[in-house]
Amino acid sequence: MIRGSIVALVTPFQADGAVDFAALKRLVDFHVNAGTHAIVAVGTTGESATLSHAEDGAVIRATVEFADGRIPVIAGAGSNSTAEACRLTEAAEDAGAQGILSVAPYYNKPPQAGLLAHFRAIAASTALPVILYNVPGRTVTDIHNDTTLELAGEPNIVGIKDATGDLHRGRDLITRRPDGFMVYSGDDGTAAELVLSGADGDISVTANVAPAQMAQLMNACLAGNRVAAEQIDQTLRGLHSVLFQEPNPIPAKWVLSELGLMRPDCRLPLVPVSEALKPLLRQACVDAGVRL
Repeated sequence: MIRGSIVALVTPFQADGAVDFAALKRLVDFHVNAGTHAIVAVGTTGESATLSHAEDGAVIRATVEFADGRIPVIAGAGSNSTAEACRLTEAAEDAGAQGILSVAPYYNKPPQAGLLAHFRAIAASTALPVILYNVPGRTVTDIHNDTTLELAGEPNIVGIKDATGDLHRGRDLITRRPDGFMVYSGDDGTAAELVLSGADGDISVTANVAPAQMAQLMNACLAGNRVAAEQIDQTLRGLHSVLFQEPNPIPAKWVLSELGLMRPDCRLPLVPVSEALKPLLRQACVDAGVRL
């Protein structure tokens, strides 16, 4: 299974709002060259909520094509409808993804028994490895640790992205997980500490704009080199923070546009980055060694 820095990749758009596949290829090459360990396509940071089903499949297929076997591609394929999540999962498998990232159902607030049934149905719909995605700050629904560990008994539910930022919860999962079950951080600010505690990597927003630095950070953490990890993480602290001062991926897309890789555009209801945030982003990039 994949360990290290896994970028939650943005989806670039043209001026007319269409997906910019030329920019997507530049981004994939950017990550391969920087040492990123894997890509998540059309996740939250990829603005999956505003992509049509056709666009969703096209972005996954293109990302797989551009990766060309050089880097694994995991596809976001979640929904608050179990039937829809299964259809998206099957489409992602058809598009060539090597794994699935499946978010907790949002808005309808299922109980833990509903989460068990939901994720078991998704796992049964695919031969691909499935990674659970717990981000209650966005979904309201929280996948409890006991629920996660029960789902870990399914043959192809292979891990979880824990975006709670709660190190106690993450360490509890690490302590009680079965052999082979992967725990990934989904919170850049606490990722280094969680991986130093035994997690397997970070599904990262910061990696969009500082891929080499995040790959180096995760390599140091996985090697158990706390001194090096803390030194690298200190330089990234500003980015970890400022990239979330406005809704993700607004700030990350602006930085990527300043790097010349893509336009800064998001789809409504997301809007352009504020003028007030731009100097903070610039300074955080300087501190992290990202040259705009």
